[in-house]
Amino acid sequence: MSLTLPLPLPVPLPVPLLIPLLAVLLALAVISVRKLAALDEHGLVGRLGTPLLFGAWVLVFWQLLTQALDVPRVLLPAPSVIWQALLGGFGVLMGDFVQTVLHSALIGWAAGCTLGFATGVLIDRSPFLQRGLLPLAALASSVPLVGIAPIMVMWFGFDWHSKAAVVVVMTFFPMLVNTLAGLAESGHMELDLMRSYGASPWRTLWSLRIPVALPFVFNALKINSTLAMIGAIVAEFFGSPIAGLGFRISTEAARLNMGLVWAAIFVAALAGSLLYALLGWAERRATFWHPSFRAAR
Repeated sequence: MSLTLPLPLPVPLPVPLLIPLLAVLLALAVISVRKLAALDEHGLVGRLGTPLLFGAWVLVFWQLLTQALDVPRVLLPAPSVIWQALLGGFGVLMGDFVQTVLHSALIGWAAGCTLGFATGVLIDRSPFLQRGLLPLAALASSVPLVGIAPIMVMWFGFDWHSKAAVVVVMTFFPMLVNTLAGLAESGHMELDLMRSYGASPWRTLWSLRIPVALPFVFNALKINSTLAMIGAIVAEFFGSPIAGLGFRISTEAARLNMGLVWAAIFVAALAGSLLYALLGWAERRATFWHPSFRAAR
């Protein structure tokens, strides 16, 4: 069963009629989004409802313009076409989701962030190790993804392990740098207070320096969440089993099945957005004391 989003307009719509219609819809979109944002600027409605309404208006304009201008599906399919492809290939896309997101991206993201954080904590007190390790980490992170992915495929095989290894390489350096920057944020007065209480260096680290570094750590986690999705998908272009969002995008684009290509892109974007939102929620709960969150209340 296929679903369509009928548009009660002639296709293609004459340009003299299209321009006034777009102007009216644009005015309605601006007014509705601004009013919804003003209702609850800092509450749940403002944080979730406003971007959802904005996204809905984007879909409306996308559907209208692609149908009215008779844009070829190969260039840009309408949202209704992507929705049909998403429903028709739901089972296949869920298998791709498990392969790319749950295996390659999440496991690589967790391993890379954990390794970067642990390394940052261990070398924080050693300027010698920082001077030696940071340039090497920066060198590794500056290697193009197209250069890392084939090597990882040769080392770890064609399954998700090689893609997770690519994600580890991509996420290690941002977490390392942010961890070191966050650990250096503790003020002299706070450090002197901990020393006056006779706190050991590890106690000071656990009770003062790591909590102060949490905003930097969460910034790295959020940045790495997007890098992990990009790395996992692109790495699948260089060798993959018959599953994965990157594999699906590559093969279906070669067959000009652009509806399924955009459906795979939508699944990847939705997964990345949900992970980013979850990290944002966790950040607000863990760093509620930070001035940026206190000022927003």
